Amino acid sequence: MSVVLVDAGGTNIGSVRYALQRLGVDASLTSDAEAIRTADKVILPGVGAAGPGMARLHELGLVDLMRSLTQPVLGVCLGMQLLCERSEEGDTACLGVIPATVHRFAEQPGLRVPHMGWNRLQRQREHRLLEGLADGDWAYFVHSYAVPAGDHALATTEFGGPFAAVIARGNFHGMQFHPERSAKVGARLLKNFLEL
Repeated sequence: MSVVLVDAGGTNIGSVRYALQRLGVDASLTSDAEAIRTADKVILPGVGAAGPGMARLHELGLVDLMRSLTQPVLGVCLGMQLLCERSEEGDTACLGVIPATVHRFAEQPGLRVPHMGWNRLQRQREHRLLEGLADGDWAYFVHSYAVPAGDHALATTEFGGPFAAVIARGNFHGMQFHPERSAKVGARLLKNFLEL
């Protein structure tokens, strides 16, 4: 099985790659269109801002390719947000494969933005990506923007209100939290993705 990590400039690429190695998968880091097109699984990691992330994909000529992929695709953290139609962060047009707009968390008393820390996941519907995940399992988040809970949400969590923690539409999937930092839960979800 060939797994590629799209080199879109995310700073968590090394830790995602190491998490995959712990599962016995040596994923290659690439910005080569043909390698991405022919891979069995494609992962779009990312930490940073939506504007530079999309600018990097445009610069590499990968936007139309990413939209056209038919194999399982996983966006992680910013990578998940880039799967959506638009992000409020810099009013950025994204890949548009998930019908949602990414919003900044509203400032509220007692809520610090960015959201950093462990949150419980709540399953919203059945999906192979969630096999072995129980309601209330913990995952580790670091982000200031989030995808609203909607029809695409497989699992949600709460931070000043519910938001999507795991999403899917067709062959496109996303995890807002960091699976590589989420212990057994993150490892299980990555393993589930590799088995899709």
